[in-house]
This record gives sequence, C-alpha cells and structure tokens, in this order.
Amino acid sequence: MARISDTDLILNPDGSVYHLGLLPEQLADTILAVGDPGRVEEVSRYFSHIDSRTHKREFITHTGTFNGKRISVISTGIGPDNVEIFFHEVDALVNIDLARREPRPVPRSLNIIRVGTSGAMQADVPVGSLVISDFAAGLDNLMSFYDLPHAADESAIAEALQRHTGLSFRPYVTQGSREWREKAGRGMLVGNTVTCPGFYAPQGRRVRTPIRYPDLLNDLGSFRHGDFRFTNFEMESSAYFAFGRLMGHHTASANAIIANRVRREFAKESHDVVDALIRRVLENV
Repeated sequence: MARISDTDLILNPDGSVYHLGLLPEQLADTILAVGDPGRVEEVSRYFSHIDSRTHKREFITHTGTFNGKRISVISTGIGPDNVEIFFHEVDALVNIDLARREPRPVPRSLNIIRVGTSGAMQADVPVGSLVISDFAAGLDNLMSFYDLPHAADESAIAEALQRHTGLSFRPYVTQGSREWREKAGRGMLVGNTVTCPGFYAPQGRRVRTPIRYPDLLNDLGSFRHGDFRFTNFEMESSAYFAFGRLMGHHTASANAIIANRVRREFAKESHDVVDALIRRVLENV
C-alpha cells in the first residue's frame, strides 16, 4: 500500500493521532470504551496504577493496570460517527508506522469492549440487568460508506427487519466476537441489540417534532426471525461490531439496562447499575 497522506491520517505536532491525542505507547491491547467522558474515571479508579492520562475534546484516555493486566479506558462520546473516529485512530496506533505512514506488515488485533448504558425493549429484561450483545443491528447509514461483508444469516435478519418495520432503508446486522462475548460477558444475559442514530425519534420518542415511524419501538420489540429477537437498544454497538470485522479487532458490547421502555421503568440508582457492569467487565477481561 502507498504512503498514507497527511490528510487521510492527520497527526498532531507531537506525532499523536489527531482526535484521541494518543501515542502508540499510551494504548493497551485491551480497551474498555465508554461513551461518557465522566465514566473514564469511574473505571480507572479500580486500577492499581495509572500510567498515562490524556484528554482531547470528548476523548479521555486512562491507561493503567487492573489485576496485573494493562488496560486502557477511552471515552468516545455518543453515536456511530464518534465510534468511527475512535476505531480508525486506535487501529492506526497499532497497525500503522506513524513515522513512515505505512501499514505494518503484520496486523495486530485489539480487544475492544463497549461498556455502556442501554434500554430494554422486552418486558422480561428487567431494569438492573447486565446484557452482553451477540448481534447488533445498525439503523444508521455509516456502513453505506464501507464495504462490510455479511454472513447469510445477518443479511436474512436485516431483510426481514426492514420488511417488519417498514423502514425506507435496510439496516445492517453484524455479530460481534463470540470469544469476547463469552469472555467479557460471563454472568450476563446474552441479547441482541439495536443501534439507533439518535436519542429521540430513532428511539420512538416524540417531544414537539413530528416523527416518521411512531410505532418503531413496538415494531423492533415484536420482531422475530426464528428464535432471534432484540432485547435492548442503544447508540453504538453496531459500529463496534462492524469496524471490528473490517479491521480485524475483537469486539464486545456490554450493556447496563437502566430503563425498560415496555414497562416504562427507569433505574432509580442508575449509577449503581453502571458500576456493577464496570466491575463485572473488569473482572472478566
């Protein structure tokens, strides 16, 4: 591959990647990715030692040690677009010679686990549950810009989902890493996740603006393809699974269920649910 141009991969004056502000030595092979920048410290407070701290825009990174294992925790902000930035830049840190601007001959795989909040769309997934995602369906258009390969079962689910919901576009469905689903998700419920490109209309919320799919949440909850169903929804998992596949990284998505939209319940102590998820994932990885 030819040299990667200065505009295709932008670096800061100190040689760090543009948005994350990280140098290769500041990144561990296992990464816990959180949306909320304030959650980084909620994870790293369990580290026995912190080697480095960086902060640029919404991207905060702490790299340190937990139970003798080196781990990075990075905040991505909200949504698939931020996840795209995050994945390209952590991948560049391990798979591109930044001085020569050339891909390294032997690619390296990272272990990337999303640790985030989610809402349940099934009555039997109670508030306070911890859910590890098997498949994720993306309702965003990000993968329209990439050549993402799909397995036959993923394409069949996506086609059936479009028919069932009446969406004007076809969602994309991708499975995460089975190995890391089992590893990071020990002791959790296994579910399937819908990734929404917004918090309001894409999740069936109506405030003042008219929405195109007022029954979307019910349609997603009632969808079945054999024994396949969706358990929860959030705003990033499908991008994690898609970029993991495209770049050769191991991905998982661990979800703290802080709301059940069917039962109209919200966790009174949502911080405790998130903390339980953080501790579970740290112990598992």
